[in-house]
Amino acid sequence: MNIVVSNVKGGVGKTTTAVYLAACAVERGLGPVLLVDADRQASSAEWLEARPIEGIELAETPSERTVARAMERHDGLVVVDTPPGDERIVRAAIERADAIVIPTRAGGVEYSRVVATVEMVPEKTSYGVVVCAARLGTNDLAQTLAWWESEKVPIWGVVPERVAIASGPEARLSREGVETYGEILRRALRRRSR
Repeated sequence: MNIVVSNVKGGVGKTTTAVYLAACAVERGLGPVLLVDADRQASSAEWLEARPIEGIELAETPSERTVARAMERHDGLVVVDTPPGDERIVRAAIERADAIVIPTRAGGVEYSRVVATVEMVPEKTSYGVVVCAARLGTNDLAQTLAWWESEKVPIWGVVPERVAIASGPEARLSREGVETYGEILRRALRRRSR
């Protein structure tokens, strides 16, 4: 199964989401898991080099050809961390996805970038929005969730701000993060049968 983490906007939590989803899959016995880092910045690769996670294999694939090959050759679960702004790589990954997790933030210019990502999703591919670094109980979060619901965009999760979204390689995965992303993983896996 291929789970693609994508949003054409940068800085929304794609790498953190991809690493957590891969770690959750290993914790649930779904390994071996292949984490495909399709971003030329190699943030997922950096993270796993600094803090390796047993059961996660890494493939750095900075082109549409290499990302497609990695996704097609792995027999188990594949989680793909896509780059912002590189539509060719994003499309190559999305076209091979069984489920797409779209990280975003509450408020701001986020809506149009998520809509642009959703427009790339093939008709029968499942997807859901995950609001990252959310300040729980705020008007921004409430308005964001209400907007996605009004647009009939599935919301697969809300990740609290305290779950070390931007901490990168220096941070260990938090227990709360593993639990929160574990639920998101469950939703992505369930969508496969749709």
